Amino acid sequence: MRKLIGFIVLAMFAASFAYADGHSDYTAGYQEVRDLSLDADGLERFSIEAGAGSLEVKGVDGADGISVTAIIQLEERNEDRARELIEQRLTLTLERRGDAGELVAKFDSGWFGNSSGGVALEVEVPHGMELIVEDGSGSMKILGTGGDVDIDDGSGSIMVTGVGALGIEDGSGSIQVEDVDGDVNIVDGSGSIRIHGVAGNVTIDDGSGSINVSDVDLDVIIEEDGSGGLNVSDVRGNVEADG
Repeated sequence: MRKLIGFIVLAMFAASFAYADGHSDYTAGYQEVRDLSLDADGLERFSIEAGAGSLEVKGVDGADGISVTAIIQLEERNEDRARELIEQRLTLTLERRGDAGELVAKFDSGWFGNSSGGVALEVEVPHGMELIVEDGSGSMKILGTGGDVDIDDGSGSIMVTGVGALGIEDGSGSIQVEDVDGDVNIVDGSGSIRIHGVAGNVTIDDGSGSINVSDVDLDVIIEEDGSGGLNVSDVRGNVEADG
């Protein structure tokens, strides 16, 4: 029997309709809020595929589920037209796929014309869950999730604190990392990098932007540093830096 269909969760789905307020990046237009949830029993990891819009993920001790607040934002001022575009072009799903949860929140590309839109996401997950994020653009915060984290990001600032091993592949935007209980591996196109408090190794391949690394238990390896200042301090292992 195929049980996957039974686990596709759009339950706990609520929507409220309002013009944009302080949460919005599109203050002249339309905003809609939807809440989704998923039972985390048996889940080992959680993946997020997001388009444009901010993303914040928090770890919660003792939580037995995943909760998502999605703030859908459009520059479109006409409410009926905005709802029509959301219905036709938005993918917003929270599903169980075997031992993994999956959140998809994105608009089809190339349809806004002179307008624009995105989805701001506020997510809570059980502490210790592995997290995989593929993000298009917008600021990102991963706060105290406790498990391993892998990020593939197009553009926008990234802040990560209180996680296990961390991998980041980033196009552009600043990166700030603190309190990592494992290795840190970063491949970055441009933007400043600040790393503090790592229990493992730190490896960085950077195109441009300043790099500041401190309080690392093992080795720091700068595989490539295209341009920008480099400051490494308080490293208990070896430091290798190649220009």
